[in-house]
Amino acid sequence: MSNPFDRVLQVGAPGRSYRPVTPNDDTDLDKIATSLFVETAGTIVFISVSGDTCTVNVPDYGWVFCGVTRVLATGTTAVGIHSITH
Repeated sequence: MSNPFDRVLQVGAPGRSYRPVTPNDDTDLDKIATSLFVETAGTIVFISVSGDTCTVNVPDYGWVFCGVTRVLATGTTAVGIHSITH
């Protein structure tokens, strides 16, 4: 069976991996996320790929569609955060 992910992917394409995120003020994600998925509503504070610190309120089972390098512990109240990577 051929792997449909063995090609150059567009940003809007399905991710290759879905990883749990532990918010941390000092450590970047191991891979840049193209989006975040949240299981339980709250606030997510993150650093975008452009270096901006962003604060977003997310509902249960919500999405953040932005390139993310770090999810900060300070200010983040959402639970069950997952990064989608390519």
